[in-house]
This record gives sequence, C-alpha cells and structure tokens, in this order.
Amino acid sequence: MTKRILIPLPDADFDTTEVAVPWKLFTEAGHSVVFATERGGAAPRTDSKLLTGVIFGQLGAEREAKDFYGELEESVAFQNPIAWHEIDPGSFDALVLPGGHAPGMKQYLASPTLQAKVAAFAALELPIGAICHGVLVLARSKGADGKSVLSGFRTTCLPKYMERTAYFLTAWKHGKYYRTYPAYVEDEVTRALSSPSQFVRGPFTLTAKGTRDDDTAAFVVDDRNYVSARWPGDAYLFAKSMLAKL
Repeated sequence: MTKRILIPLPDADFDTTEVAVPWKLFTEAGHSVVFATERGGAAPRTDSKLLTGVIFGQLGAEREAKDFYGELEESVAFQNPIAWHEIDPGSFDALVLPGGHAPGMKQYLASPTLQAKVAAFAALELPIGAICHGVLVLARSKGADGKSVLSGFRTTCLPKYMERTAYFLTAWKHGKYYRTYPAYVEDEVTRALSSPSQFVRGPFTLTAKGTRDDDTAAFVVDDRNYVSARWPGDAYLFAKSMLAKL
C-alpha cells in the first residue's frame, strides 16, 4: 500500500545524502514523498559544498547520493513543496527529519511553526525518523506536558566527537561551518531526554559508511515508532528502517 511521507526542509543548506537517499529508497518502494519548506512553492537547495567537496574535494556526498540528488531536483514533489503552516499531520503516514549543519539550516532547526507541527505528529504516534541535526527539531518540539517530544525515547544524533573533528579539520578554511550552534548537537539532545542514559552514541567511526548493499558500518536506534541515525553514513540503513515501519 502506498504511504505518504513528509520531509520538511529549509530553503537551503540541508544535507544532500540525508535527503536524497531516503527519497530514492522511499520512491523505489512505491511510496509518495511530500516536501515542505517555510513558505512553500519553490524548490529548496542542498548545501553546495557537499556537491563539490568541503576541502580539497573531500568531505562531501558520495557519487551515488549526488546522482540521486540530481534525480530529486527533477521531481515534481521537490519542485513544489507545501508550506510548513499547511502541514496536516493526520494526512501523512510518516515524518522524516533530515539534517545538515550549514547556516541555512537554522531556519528549519529553530522554527516554532515547524516544531508545533512535529509535536502534533508525535501526539499521533506516527512513524518518525530523524538523522544527524534533524534530531534537534524533535528535541526542541514540546508536547502538551511542556516536555520535549523526544524525552521518553532512546535516540542517537550527530555525536560530539564527529562534530568536533569536522570543525577542527575545516575551521582554517570555513570557520564555524561545522558548528551550527555553540552547543554540540549531542549535548542539546541529551538535555531534552528524561535520562542521559537514553542517548546512544553508537560505535566509533569517522570514515566508514553504510551503502545500499552493506549496512556493516551503519548504525540506527529504533525505539517503537521512532528511528534515529547519526550522520550521512547511516542514511541507507536509516531509510530501510523507516521503510520497515511503513
């Protein structure tokens, strides 16, 4: 049965892999993906550095993910996103919250409008997936009890060691490009939980990534209707795990 999956995005700077890979796997499986931006009506743009390479052509998206993004740009759904305020959570079967770290992501990560819609999704107990910085949207979305909708779940997100390493490797050229906020993602997410023990860092990795056919290097946390992942290297397993919930 075809399902409708919502993927909200900022106008610019989302992570190429964390959007294009799930979109590709969802649509291959016959599901319908709806995109949403703040105002709707115009296609958003990925972080361009991830298409060309952040430094010396490295630290960008893999070739397959870039190819998927090229296909995504031609899709009608991507070219015609709805507006965040138009989102009707009950009309969808799942919500996916991608990440990204460049400055344009703050539009999405800090939006009260989007947080209210995410809280409404959470109240319906629909399947929700969040990867990397996308977990911050959940952490910042408050339920009727005033607590983060993430508070009762086990979760992962971008680990502090990954965020710190990327920053140290690139600060000489790109400044705070990899430090979206002064606080590390892991620290803010952990503060939103009922207990620090609910945060799951996963195995240590800096370069090994999962692929379409090999999930050995990938990691996700699956807790009831919620799936979370750490970074682009988990994108294939993340998408497969969300498909299993559909």
